[in-house]
Amino acid sequence: MPGPALDPVVTDQSLPRKADVVIIGGGIIGVSTALFLAERGVKVVLCEKGALGGEQSSRNWGWVRVMGRDRREIPLAIAALKIWDTLDQRVGGETGFRRSGILYISETEQDIANRDAWLTLAKPHGVDSRQVGPDETDVLMAGAAMRYQGALYTPSDGRAEPQKAVPAIAAGARRAGATLVTGCAVRGVEKSGGRVSAVITERGRIETATVVLAGGAWSRLFCKGLGIRLPQLKVRNTVLRTAPVEGGPDGAGATSTYAYRKRLDGGYTIATAGVNLHSLVPDSLAFFRDFRPVRRADPDSVQVGVNAQSWRELFEITPVPLDRPGAFERHRILDPKPDPRPVLRALEEARRALPALRQVEPAQIWAGLIDVTPDVVPIISHAETVPGLEIATGFSGHGFGIGPGAGHLVADLVTGDRPIVDPTEFRLSRFSDGTPIEIAPPV
Repeated sequence: MPGPALDPVVTDQSLPRKADVVIIGGGIIGVSTALFLAERGVKVVLCEKGALGGEQSSRNWGWVRVMGRDRREIPLAIAALKIWDTLDQRVGGETGFRRSGILYISETEQDIANRDAWLTLAKPHGVDSRQVGPDETDVLMAGAAMRYQGALYTPSDGRAEPQKAVPAIAAGARRAGATLVTGCAVRGVEKSGGRVSAVITERGRIETATVVLAGGAWSRLFCKGLGIRLPQLKVRNTVLRTAPVEGGPDGAGATSTYAYRKRLDGGYTIATAGVNLHSLVPDSLAFFRDFRPVRRADPDSVQVGVNAQSWRELFEITPVPLDRPGAFERHRILDPKPDPRPVLRALEEARRALPALRQVEPAQIWAGLIDVTPDVVPIISHAETVPGLEIATGFSGHGFGIGPGAGHLVADLVTGDRPIVDPTEFRLSRFSDGTPIEIAPPV
């Protein structure tokens, strides 16, 4: 089943022989990095094996939030929100961004206690999140038929359109001078004197001293070819969108059984956070110990199983020579089969609470593969064993909202400019230097 349709975007046909920076991956992290590098006069080429935004960057919920973030992500999320505010003007396009607020609905006293704990943690950052009671929750949910105990509410958080954002940012990056080539898989990196000297693509070689790997779910396989241990696994989440409806709450919100987001077209995106599938693959065993803490902390949020992906990856664990096609060319776009059952149940729960949704039908159901790290926090980091390689991956379902901020940070690391936030917490070496894996408490 194909994913959601993206806005069209013009890309480049020819591949330069030389570039200052080559970006691998055309999701929101890759195109945002291209934008900020091009604005600084850097000659940057982005190579995407499939379509820009064709995987998780267009398949997510469309939330842009600070609320509920891991403490390590809060500064980057704040910086990203500021960028989102002026992004449409910056790129000359429509990303769908609106600061319309987000609600975490409280159904139990434990929910309220968890959110009080997060507010204490976030207070030093000056966030405008606050706990609201039942009456204000009723108002913010605009016509809700159910009465809840309250909510954690952040009025400055927002929403954007995943199917619009990547094309708009990509077009802006191209106008700023970036070269964007689609249908062009990067097979690997060539080194000289121990550091990056070129990338080898299916269309030829690009000489470069700097590579940014923003490959999302593909980053682990790419790093394996370079001898880099990147602890990252994939989980599948299924999402539904409805036809346009009259009324209903603006913004976005979530309960224990459903999440909603008002779309620019008048419909809703409906999902649930607690139903994610991890297909058992060779990496499941390779990283079993790394992911043990998060499994213990939240054992019910991810289910495991064996399917076609399991068998496919079993035969792709060995790197392929760079003069031969490999997995990156065989699988241009990851388009996993969705499981409609959990999102249809979520829609029924949303209909019970929100009368505006009771007559609307699902317009489309799709799934995406989320790149997850052992502490559910991204990697934005130099690759210490391969000088010249920057890695931006493992966004763990949080990448869309912080994407522009992450792109800015990657550009800072590449150019040596003062970083927009301290990147220390995002270093790859935290998984190998003896640092205990920190799992954020529930919010």
